[in-house]
Amino acid sequence: MIDRKRTACFTGHRKIPAEDIKSIEKQLDRIIKKLYRKGVIFYGAGGSYGFDMLAEKAVIRARNKHKEIKLILVLPCKDQEKYWTEDNKAAFAEIKYQADKIVYTSEIYSKDCMHKRNRHLVNFSGYCIAYLNKNSGGTAYTINYARQKEVEIFNLASQNKQHRK
Repeated sequence: MIDRKRTACFTGHRKIPAEDIKSIEKQLDRIIKKLYRKGVIFYGAGGSYGFDMLAEKAVIRARNKHKEIKLILVLPCKDQEKYWTEDNKAAFAEIKYQADKIVYTSEIYSKDCMHKRNRHLVNFSGYCIAYLNKNSGGTAYTINYARQKEVEIFNLASQNKQHRK
């Protein structure tokens, strides 16, 4: 059985403003370090480009310091990167290679496979690290679902807005 207090997930937009990337990377490193100190060692990510890749790379960096940290990719289907750019495919292949575990929530793409993946991530987590800057789309859906499940949420997008003021 999964201990939700030892597990965090990530959700965020695919498109990240270029000027926010370095700040997000630093915030991810800080929040993973903070959660690690609370005993969180399992990190579930959805395997998309954008925020997910930034988060997955942050988990890999943290795992280089703390070997017990595990990166779990929870993927919506086996061919999710079919229409991605070659650069995104190559970056994702490297992340997949370094993952500790890969879970597919569906064999093939369907209209609800992304929601199924997002619910799976939340259902097994006590914490959700997000990059949400608009109240529509898959990330907003996942955050609302996490609130319903009483998962503690850290929204890095709101922290970025505070840093820019």
